[in-house]
Amino acid sequence: MSGVFLAGGAAAALFASALAGTTVDTEPVSTVPAEKIQVGVNTVNGSGCPAGTAAVAVSPDNTAFTVTYSNYLASVGVGSHPTDFRKNCQLNLNVKVPHGFTYAIASVNYRGYAYLEKGATALQKAQYFHQGSAETKSATHKIDGPYDNNWQHTDEAEVGEMVWAPCGVERNFNINSELRVDGGSSNLKETTSFMAMDSTDGAVSTIYHIAWKKCES
Repeated sequence: MSGVFLAGGAAAALFASALAGTTVDTEPVSTVPAEKIQVGVNTVNGSGCPAGTAAVAVSPDNTAFTVTYSNYLASVGVGSHPTDFRKNCQLNLNVKVPHGFTYAIASVNYRGYAYLEKGATALQKAQYFHQGSAETKSATHKIDGPYDNNWQHTDEAEVGEMVWAPCGVERNFNINSELRVDGGSSNLKETTSFMAMDSTDGAVSTIYHIAWKKCES
């Protein structure tokens, strides 16, 4: 994809290709289209999102869509398997926008919970791209132990940094996310450290905020 998210001054995502011969207004529209955006899940793959544990919903005002996970946790130490230190999820979404509009992802909010012993570290990473894009960039956020709290990370783009989805052409939107925990100098034989894209009620929402533009013929 070719719309750029910046996090801590580093490019975090890129949205796909040129606008396929169709132009868009130079500024985002102040109101969203009346017709509801349609987001469907084509495929969900990864150790962090087993079948039935990820769901997608669209906000009533068409300004965001939400991916909810219920079993996304990476861990090391007591009770963990060797492969549990890294969990990932790859979502392929079919995004259908109202006629005459195009969109870009303006910001992404991730939330979860982490418990890290002293000496342990964790990271959350994400990549975003439209189908057919030759370029993909990512954002990475790190947490150092000791840590025992909720976490929240945001990747955000300024208007001038957004590149928009092609007008009049459907492009599947891909989201690749990852959680990783490193035990570091912590005592893995007696302690457990983990990072979850989860919450106390068993599900946390990852929200993708949408910016809109009108397409010009």
